[in-house]
Amino acid sequence: METRHFDFVVIGGGSAGYAAARTARETFGNVAIIEAADKLGGLCILRGCMPSKTLIYSAEVLHLAKEGKKFGLKIGAAEMDMPALHRRKLDVIGEFADYRRDQLKADRFHLIRDRAFFVDQKTLGLAGSGEQITADHFMIATGSAVNTPDIPGLREIPHWTSDDVLDLDFLPESVIVLGGGIVACELAQFLNRAGSRVVQIQRSAFILKETSEDAAGVVMKAFRDEGITLHTDTALESVAKEGDEYVVRFSQGGKPQEARAAHLFNALGRKPNVSGLKLENAGVKIRKSGHIEVDEMQRTDNPSIYAAGDVSGPHEIVHIAIMQGEVAAQHAAGKTPTPVDYDTRTGVVFTDPQIASAGIPLEEAKEKGIRTVEADYPFDDHGKSILMEAKYGYVKTWADRDSGKLIGAECVGKDAGELIHAMAVAISLRATPADLLKVHWYHPTLSEIWSYPLEDLAEDLDGGTLT
Repeated sequence: METRHFDFVVIGGGSAGYAAARTARETFGNVAIIEAADKLGGLCILRGCMPSKTLIYSAEVLHLAKEGKKFGLKIGAAEMDMPALHRRKLDVIGEFADYRRDQLKADRFHLIRDRAFFVDQKTLGLAGSGEQITADHFMIATGSAVNTPDIPGLREIPHWTSDDVLDLDFLPESVIVLGGGIVACELAQFLNRAGSRVVQIQRSAFILKETSEDAAGVVMKAFRDEGITLHTDTALESVAKEGDEYVVRFSQGGKPQEARAAHLFNALGRKPNVSGLKLENAGVKIRKSGHIEVDEMQRTDNPSIYAAGDVSGPHEIVHIAIMQGEVAAQHAAGKTPTPVDYDTRTGVVFTDPQIASAGIPLEEAKEKGIRTVEADYPFDDHGKSILMEAKYGYVKTWADRDSGKLIGAECVGKDAGELIHAMAVAISLRATPADLLKVHWYHPTLSEIWSYPLEDLAEDLDGGTLT
């Protein structure tokens, strides 16, 4: 049986895996990437960020066109051309996928198209070729997979996942969306704006549990205002196919309910993709959440094996996966990298209104015993957002009362994903509200809305702590 040896081997060619391989190649001369997927590119490019945001933006343009009367415009019948949108999406992601494929196939890497599993603590087996791979260092970056919970009927009947929704080339008449996470909400709103009748069923009292209840509440109101039938605080009982219809039975407030539609979209989350890796052979431990257990250098219990990205968590975000991959590769190379600082993280939900956050979430700060001072300001009292008819939401920011430094911010509203970066920079640089009030906040812009809660914080902090 043939065996090949490498300095550094990455399992998975997505964002974390490629970042680790690229960084490792700065030190090591013999780096391999093992990728089992039929298409190269990774989840973000092929089945995540890029296709979903392409579709969501087109749906936003359509929504604004339909709302033209609010802006003093006469716009004829506007409707979604799903085949054309599908082609545009393929063109957009095709460019990114081609670039990533060229990177992975570059001469500086050994690209192996096969499925890998651990034979022992220092050896990989390849399912297709039967070859074995050894290495000084391994990186697991296999991403995540669709989660199918144990709901009676769900596993037995064919249904859509996010992969199917992102690949639609026709407009479905009606869709039941199971779940209230980020993927569920972004694509439920896309389908609704495209012209489908959407019923969304969420088990907890609020959608978007990754965000604050205040933020989720704003999006819930927007969804219902746009016509999505949103059921929250439910208990899912069964899923069935009756003739041409899907039927979901659930209880809400103790009362039996049912929803019927032509299609069913399972958006009940994703799970770390560790199936088939045989991690037990390598001495790699899994947390209760299903994620691979790692330290701050992304190293597993096996000192030769690292993990990064969705498969290790704790935050399934592309830029964090890249940072984790870089940290792991630098550590493997004998360097002393700075661990990923999750206290300065950013996050964005691409619903409309968007939800964006930076720094330490308010509840987390309080759990850590940080004495906080906070202030907020609504979009419906802000000049630029009023003229844009973008009145949903608010901005909120908070500081450490003892140090005066900004530690967190939240924006719910139009283009929140862009606006949050002003606060992300401030938090990362440990600025105070008084520091930020030195900025020329231009009027009228959406960005200047931050100046209002900052003024309140500075006053509360008795002028802040100037640096």
